[in-house]
Amino acid sequence: MQVIHTLAELRAALAGRPGAAFVPTMGNLHEGHLALVREARAQALPGAPVVASIFVNRLQFLPHEDFDQYPRTLARDSELLQSVGCDIVFAPAEKELYPEPQTYKVHPPASLADLLEGEFRPGFFTGVCTVVMKLFQCVQPEVAVFGQKDYQQLAVVRGMVRQFAMPLRIVGLPTVRADDGLALSSRNGYLSATERAEAIHLKRTLDALAAASRIAGTPLATLEAQAMDALRARGWAPDYLTLRRRGDLLPPTDEERSQGAPLVVLGAARLGTTRLIDNLEC
Repeated sequence: MQVIHTLAELRAALAGRPGAAFVPTMGNLHEGHLALVREARAQALPGAPVVASIFVNRLQFLPHEDFDQYPRTLARDSELLQSVGCDIVFAPAEKELYPEPQTYKVHPPASLADLLEGEFRPGFFTGVCTVVMKLFQCVQPEVAVFGQKDYQQLAVVRGMVRQFAMPLRIVGLPTVRADDGLALSSRNGYLSATERAEAIHLKRTLDALAAASRIAGTPLATLEAQAMDALRARGWAPDYLTLRRRGDLLPPTDEERSQGAPLVVLGAARLGTTRLIDNLEC
């Protein structure tokens, strides 16, 4: 496995090796990331390389967020990636990927990017789209694999690829969870032991909201408010707990709720100083 730090080295390594399968990450890897790499290997064309990037992207962090504190664990990450069949790790320095101020940016539509995560993290999806677009240009993959834990991000990236007619496939992989059901996340490492035991209640609250939302009679806004109150009572500070249509992440009609339309519950909440997100299709 090659660990590469410059775009020139990356292009040299990929020369004559078309059809790469790509997994973009910010490092500090866990089993969820490794599942994405395994899927990339399964999706790759015969003989094509599997590439993972490790880059903590400043553009998707708000000023008060944890950019400087985000763990950088390249040596450990590289060992893990090698163990699951990754061929190339692209780990550029910030000056390599952004040699000049990134004044050209990709702005996804407000109808998708300014709700849910975008409401609480303004500009987040512009940062995501800009770095993903740039990484796609660097790697030129045939397929890229993303996790469904970042459900809205996956929808935004799919829309970007579709509207720019980019010649690659986007594959979404279901959320990888711990034995107790907690969605794996690099930020789980910020939790204290007590908080880690409590963290499973985000998923349990989403489970309850999903079940209640299929029962006719109670307005959706009431169910969502009850879910928020339930988490607050346990000491959480929720940003949103909501039921949405899978296709556009807008609220469903009562008819869609009752007739079994494809929906998803999504939640984001802060436990102590750690912000966790999760979702469940229903």
